[in-house]
Amino acid sequence: MPAANTKQPDLADKYQLDDIEKAKAPNGGDGKDWFRYTITQGRNRITGYKQGSQRAVTKAIKQIVLDLNERRGGKKGRVHLTPSRKKAANG
Repeated sequence: MPAANTKQPDLADKYQLDDIEKAKAPNGGDGKDWFRYTITQGRNRITGYKQGSQRAVTKAIKQIVLDLNERRGGKKGRVHLTPSRKKAANG
């Protein structure tokens, strides 16, 4: 039986913010202050658009990158659940 894969993701496997640049509104979008961003993970690439100030967009995309890496790495803590006892019926 093969051993379970317990290898943690390498640094190269982590999601990283690659680029944020000013852009025109995407198809179906309107208004101004649009940015196109690129997130990379190894050879994978995610490109998206977000509207807002450069500071707000950068903060939001950095949070997305953190969330993606957290999901990829799994939860760090353990939760120990114990079932509660049912109360006896008075009768």
